[in-house]
Amino acid sequence: MDHPLIDLINARIDAAEKDGAFDNLAGAGRPLPECEDPENELLSRLVRESGGVPEFVSLSRELQRLRAELREAGDRSRRQEILKEMSMMDARLELARKAYTK
Repeated sequence: MDHPLIDLINARIDAAEKDGAFDNLAGAGRPLPECEDPENELLSRLVRESGGVPEFVSLSRELQRLRAELREAGDRSRRQEILKEMSMMDARLELARKAYTK
């Protein structure tokens, strides 16, 4: 079943074509860029353009931050807490890398 406004949509597109609204568009005549996952390409592009990164990248950054904090920590109990966090972060990082490469 067609959308109830399909006739109106098609009429507007036809009118825009006749008015030249689609002439001289950027990228006209060039092939579309390759995409690995066409179903999720829009979502992937939005994430990339907004600075999003895969989970393993953000976890790696967090692990680096913890390492720097460990170097500066003087309190023995705080160092132990950081080491526990690093251990958990390392395990999460490994899982995220495996999930990303699937």
